[in-house]
Amino acid sequence: MKGMRGFVRLEKRGGVSGTSVLPVTILSVLLSLAFGGIFLQLTGHDALEIYGLMFSGAFGSAYGISETLVKAIPLMLAGLGISLAFRMKLWNIGAEGQLYIGAFAASWVPLTFPDLPAYEMIPAMILLGMAAGGLWALLPAIPRAYLGVNEIISTLMLNYVAILWVDYLVFGPWKDPKGFNFPLSAPFSEAARLGTVGNTRVHTGIFFALIVAVIIYIIINRTKWGFEIRVIGESEPAARYAGMDIRRNILLVMLVSGAICGLAGMTEVSGITGRLQPNLSPGYGYTAIIVAWLSKLNPFAILLVSVLFGGLQVGGYLVQTSGVPASVATMLQGAILFFVLGGDILTRYRIRPGRGEVA
Repeated sequence: MKGMRGFVRLEKRGGVSGTSVLPVTILSVLLSLAFGGIFLQLTGHDALEIYGLMFSGAFGSAYGISETLVKAIPLMLAGLGISLAFRMKLWNIGAEGQLYIGAFAASWVPLTFPDLPAYEMIPAMILLGMAAGGLWALLPAIPRAYLGVNEIISTLMLNYVAILWVDYLVFGPWKDPKGFNFPLSAPFSEAARLGTVGNTRVHTGIFFALIVAVIIYIIINRTKWGFEIRVIGESEPAARYAGMDIRRNILLVMLVSGAICGLAGMTEVSGITGRLQPNLSPGYGYTAIIVAWLSKLNPFAILLVSVLFGGLQVGGYLVQTSGVPASVATMLQGAILFFVLGGDILTRYRIRPGRGEVA
């Protein structure tokens, strides 16, 4: 029997117009909001009222803006970290675990040496947090570089290992003996806390994110290493033909990517919680994937999109007072990713009618 090959097929475009990317991205976000609005209406809620509450809660007051920035800082750092790997088509899905491992390593310093002065404590926490995150990312990078093992599954699975390791510590050997049996480490000394901006919870980790964004921009656009990252990402066979060291770049890119994600974990324990605790992250590492993709891997766009997603989280918590689950924010994040990926496909491919038959 013969059957039709298909009603439609995708045909790769000759090139992607830079002027089409922004309108398609904006349209994708608007469509995701429309999809979310339909869902809210079908569940008996006024979509415009809910969206208004979310926006006003996140951006309608000084307190709301400050809390939005608090949520945006780890998204900025994790998004910047994985964007570097994504540039080279290394799918680092392990930002969540690298964040947790960075938080664990950074916490070891104040818990072991509580009397260190701030000028020694903070740099030590930064270095250990970044080193741990980078080494955690190297675990899947080594089999990827030498054996061709797919890094998506290995980085994803290591997330759970890191989270459970932190749980083990705070439920066990690192549990605060004065913590009324709550699974928390002992509180850090004041010297281990990042400074804050005014009377808000916004901490100096935001400046780390700005610095990292500038560094990544310079690396990608102004250095030989950045050129190699871009070439390998576009065509690994062409990079190999040009004599570029693929293995070395895989290891180095994953090391730096994980180190930046580890820094995100350090800023959380030092700037926000002041101790190691379970559920340190509400999924920052996973949301950062959406942030990086929506930003087209542009480091400065990642900073802005992180603020928007930080506002989405703050607004999601606020609408609970209206009887809407906070998870509606997570649903919107997923919808945004779905529509942005769909828009990205349409900018790179044309939809053509299916042709021919197959036996």
